Amino acid sequence: MVIDVMACPAPFHVAGRGSDGPYDARTARLERWTAGLRLGRVRQRVLDDRPQEFPRANEALVARRHRYGCTAAAAGMTAAYLTPDGGTPPDDAFSDALVQHGLLRGTTQVHRLPRGAAAGEAVFVPRDPDDPRAAEDDGYALAHVHDPDQGPADPVILAAQDVTGEPVARIHLPGRVPLGFHGSWIPHA
Repeated sequence: MVIDVMACPAPFHVAGRGSDGPYDARTARLERWTAGLRLGRVRQRVLDDRPQEFPRANEALVARRHRYGCTAAAAGMTAAYLTPDGGTPPDDAFSDALVQHGLLRGTTQVHRLPRGAAAGEAVFVPRDPDDPRAAEDDGYALAHVHDPDQGPADPVILAAQDVTGEPVARIHLPGRVPLGFHGSWIPHA
């Protein structure tokens, strides 16, 4: 069994409040866990060690083999912490972005957001949900992006096959939609 997860090597600790003192780079990172059910062992392998969260894949492939997954760089989460030397994280190391992972080939595409902006989890929407021959990434990645300099959070639509490009659309809302809790809904269990 193969499971791709956002894994934290230890609990989060905010400087001065955690048992480990200053934050020491233990943020969620993308890992692959391969479970050998017969032997009862799990092998862990880091796929991407950048701080990130909110993993999603094509909903049609939940709990099945998939080639692509999208995460949000976790700058909004990590900016609250201090680096081990007591300073704030460098902008380049913790830039806000949506990251599309090619899980079979180990590739990534990054859609950088304006400085200070934060993205919620990206949801995949197929271009044609009725086409059984469509490629897994033939569709769009939708995410709420909050840019404090711009005001409200805008839903941003990216082409899933090239998230590095300009958004296909950005919907300007009259009020802010808070970046909130995330999860997947599975209609049948």
